[in-house]
Amino acid sequence: MSEHDDASADGERTFRCGYVAIVGRPNVGKSTLLNRLVGQKLSITSRRPQTTRHRILGVLTRPDAQLLFLDTPGYQTRTGGALNRVLNRTAQQVAQDADVVVMVCDATSWTRADEQLAGLLPDDRPVLLAVNKVDAVRDKAKLLPLVEHASKVRAFDEIVPISARSGRQVELLVDLCVARLPEGERVHADDDLTDRGERFLASELIREKLFRLLGDELPYASTVVIERFEELPKLRRVFATVLVERDAQKAIVLGASGERIKRIATEARIDLERLLGMPVYLELFVKVRSGWADDEQSLRAYGYE
Repeated sequence: MSEHDDASADGERTFRCGYVAIVGRPNVGKSTLLNRLVGQKLSITSRRPQTTRHRILGVLTRPDAQLLFLDTPGYQTRTGGALNRVLNRTAQQVAQDADVVVMVCDATSWTRADEQLAGLLPDDRPVLLAVNKVDAVRDKAKLLPLVEHASKVRAFDEIVPISARSGRQVELLVDLCVARLPEGERVHADDDLTDRGERFLASELIREKLFRLLGDELPYASTVVIERFEELPKLRRVFATVLVERDAQKAIVLGASGERIKRIATEARIDLERLLGMPVYLELFVKVRSGWADDEQSLRAYGYE
């Protein structure tokens, strides 16, 4: 019997439980994959690099296993500044602590950042390579050079072409992860999706709207702080602040006559109501706080690990 068999000698099915780190450079689809895996929007997405800035846990419970997926900030080679250092440190630490690591790369290109990250991943646990966005590659034969090159960089346990957007071969990826998890009991209830509370999810959804509606105009050194979160029986009241570093950036976020911030608040509120299943009252402000992104103490105060 192999180490990955799911049935014990007496015929009973073995239950497995453990942490699966999802790592990769920015914009390879890690957050889209997490959301696909758990069937719920937990991790925010946009076309801007470094959209994910926190460790996000997504729980998938099956009859034979509970997988605790950890989405991480995109690893990048540009390490200057406290914010970038903290994000890279989070990504590497999550990989070190997980039972299984899934490295995600883009099917259309293998970069120096992929190469670097692959070399940083632990050698003492299974590392799978998920080649994402295969639906963007018409000629699948073009995937072979990427797979061959990746195989020379490190000995991945498995290399799986997937599409996080369409779900193609995602179930296979899950099966391969389950086979490598340790035996163990559930850590979370069957209907749990994450360990993050409503307050955190609210700040992330607001930040997603900033990324999506401002695009390249959004200052990299911006974040969202929930000042007050009131849980009423059939209503949530949320008061949040967008932090930027300069007055010119504040003007970008506000927009002419405050139109941009109004639209950001409206779209965030709609998503929050969908997520929480109840009406949400949301007030959004913009404040200037110079230098916050270059100060690790400030970063910790704003929830960066």
